Amino acid sequence: MNSMNELLTRITQIPGQCGGRPCIRGMRIRVSDILEMLAENVTISEILEDFPDLELEDIQACLLFAARRTGFVRLTA
Repeated sequence: MNSMNELLTRITQIPGQCGGRPCIRGMRIRVSDILEMLAENVTISEILEDFPDLELEDIQACLLFAARRTGFVRLTA
C-alpha cells in the first residue's frame, strides 16, 4: 500500500497546463474532474474504464489531495 505522501506525488501543477490547476501525473486530467465524477456517483471502475491511463492510486490521490485542501483541523481519538 502506498503511503499518503507517495499518493500526493501523483498530483502535479504545471504552469500553462489546464490553467495551472492540479492534474494527475502531468496528464490533462484535472483533479476537479475526477472529484466531480465521484460526486455524480460515477463509480471508480467506470472512471478507470473511461480513462485507461488512470490507475486506482490516481483516484485515491485526488481524494487525499481534496481532503488535505479543506484545511480543517484533523481530530484524533
